[in-house]
Amino acid sequence: MRETGLIAIILVLFIVMSFASPYFLTWVNMRAMVMAFAVEGIVVVGMTILLISGGIDLSVGSVTALAMVIAGWLFLNGVDPWVASAISIAACTGIGAFMGFFVTRVGLHHFIVSLAIMVIARGACLLGTGGRPLGLFTLPPEFKFIGQGSIGPIPVVIIIFLAVVIGFDFMLRRTTLFRKVFYTGSNEKAAAYSGIRTKRVIFFTTTLCSALCGVAGIIYMARFGSAQPTFGIGMELNVIAAAVIGGASLKGGSGTIFGAILGAVLLSVVSSSLALLDVSVYWQDIIRGSILLTAVSIDHYLVKKRA
Repeated sequence: MRETGLIAIILVLFIVMSFASPYFLTWVNMRAMVMAFAVEGIVVVGMTILLISGGIDLSVGSVTALAMVIAGWLFLNGVDPWVASAISIAACTGIGAFMGFFVTRVGLHHFIVSLAIMVIARGACLLGTGGRPLGLFTLPPEFKFIGQGSIGPIPVVIIIFLAVVIGFDFMLRRTTLFRKVFYTGSNEKAAAYSGIRTKRVIFFTTTLCSALCGVAGIIYMARFGSAQPTFGIGMELNVIAAAVIGGASLKGGSGTIFGAILGAVLLSVVSSSLALLDVSVYWQDIIRGSILLTAVSIDHYLVKKRA
């Protein structure tokens, strides 16, 4: 029902905006919208799975930026861009494992751990670059292809995005491992009593979210040909909002990849519409925050109603 409702809202927005602005339904605007949420959508996938398991990650924007900075710094120091990217993604995976350790072994809450990592990762970005973007103009064309190229009329970014979404959506619905994510998020104690190693599940989802941030960071780097140490500020708001709007509960145990991506599409359509209607950037932030507050309030109401 949530997904059907989102589709209906998106269609209504498309109809309204087609009359409100002659530029909305143009190929240029549609392509810009899709490209805007596609890479961020990869992070949304990781966040959705983590939310289902009962966790949350506020560091996704900082970790994505750190992935760019690590890979960019290595490339500028003579490392092959593909090898640099692999090292960067591995480093982001290690950050997720580090957070998972503090959550599952030390017993800290995801919120506190990820908040600390958000600050540390952003500080590392600024320290490693001196606060200045790293120009990567000499990246080889075959590497830039993953961020700027197209196969026929379809950008490679979209193909990668669809592969990630379809792959994880299938696994979340069909595989035993990802079903344990739902059981853990619904009731961790009951899941543990039934034989599920819930700590391992939480560790896995925390690590996976950071790993997907690393993948997104590499694609952004290839797309823009630079590493921005300030990139991703506020990304956590968009990612969490998309997941919650799509049906993922902040209390864990529910959510779908498809619903979360619809949430990302809705936010992208709203942002594009506000820009075309020449609404102030400051109002756009207020509106996005209001959408998140509304989505969380609805989720809280539905959880209380089920209880």
